[in-house]
Amino acid sequence: MINTGKLQGLTVFITGASRGIGKAIALKVAKDGANVVVAAKTAEPHPKLPGTIYTACKEIEEAGGQGLPCIVDVRDEKQVRNAVEEAVKKFGGIDILVNNASAISLTPTPETDMKRYDLMHNINTRGTFLVSKECLPYLKKSKHAHILNLSPPLSMKPHWFQNHVAYTMAKYGMSMCVLGMHEEFRPFHIGVNALWPRTGIHTAAIEMLTGADSAKYNRKPEIVADAAYAVLISDPKTTTGNFFIDDEVLKKHGVTDFDQYCVDPTFKDKLMSDFFVDDDALKPPSDGRPSLATPKIQGDGKIVKIFQGIEANLSPDTVKGTQAVFQFEVTGEEAGKWFVDLKNGAGSCGRGDAPTAPDATLIMDSKNFFDMFSGKIKPATAFMMGKLKVRGNMQKALKLEKLMSSLKAKL
Repeated sequence: MINTGKLQGLTVFITGASRGIGKAIALKVAKDGANVVVAAKTAEPHPKLPGTIYTACKEIEEAGGQGLPCIVDVRDEKQVRNAVEEAVKKFGGIDILVNNASAISLTPTPETDMKRYDLMHNINTRGTFLVSKECLPYLKKSKHAHILNLSPPLSMKPHWFQNHVAYTMAKYGMSMCVLGMHEEFRPFHIGVNALWPRTGIHTAAIEMLTGADSAKYNRKPEIVADAAYAVLISDPKTTTGNFFIDDEVLKKHGVTDFDQYCVDPTFKDKLMSDFFVDDDALKPPSDGRPSLATPKIQGDGKIVKIFQGIEANLSPDTVKGTQAVFQFEVTGEEAGKWFVDLKNGAGSCGRGDAPTAPDATLIMDSKNFFDMFSGKIKPATAFMMGKLKVRGNMQKALKLEKLMSSLKAKL
């Protein structure tokens, strides 16, 4: 997405802009010559995460914009109001607000302590509402006013709620602000929209949570930044009330090369879908696969067939490249326990408990299990949708992708 210069001289207030997606958006608008308010908590370097409000502003100025670092916890009404006043004092007003700050905890109800619940709701929903409220008087005065929330489309499908209802409620609160405010602010010609990535986005925070190996299944923050830019240069009088998906926005603006946004383009067909997004646009590859040998594992049924296929594809190379023991607890119509040892010797698999302690235990219904191994759904997507539960080493579990690839054509 090529910069147009349309945001030159406009003031963009971005929450959570010291790193990740927020900073990527800040740098994108800075290339137009925009003034950028970096409203975030990180004033001192984090021991594990790079970037502060000051280093972000330095990069913004190097990119061609003007930066204003503001220490802001979006839960603190006074800090938010002070930051807004500082921005107006320095730049003369506020034209665009990007509500990016967010908190996440993917826990079911019994495991969600109320402190974590309050954190998510106070940052995601309340923070978005508060910052929008404080910026509103100045947005009303702008000739190009936008509010853009980094939040998902509102889907009422139960699987987006059942495994992390507290997080979904908090994130959907941001989207409900879009739903209400776009009509409320329409008379003032303020465009209010939501933007959400189709895939996982690789940031330092996500890497800290999931490990470095997960990066290749994600896209870069720049795809969200480019999509945000496309929304923000549009006419706010006509572009409002939308729940945009990043790559759909870019396709409409003529972008055709999406490999450029992949952390590892060789994994472009294995990208991890983000929460709240159906996986239809991320199809598995249809290349040729090795044939399956006559199995030693006997029996009937789809699950048996899967493990017969795994058995036929065992090799020292697979063991060398995986180095993990997996335990499978299959529920539903074809319930049973299975194991795959891809750590020892030439590998082995069979019914029952693994011969050594498993690195990862995967639990899922037999139908979903078959869909996953036949390529209809990716492991990471199944996990995010609550169809797959994993105990143990998540990164080891994701290594099953290679094994599944060898089975898709035959199952």
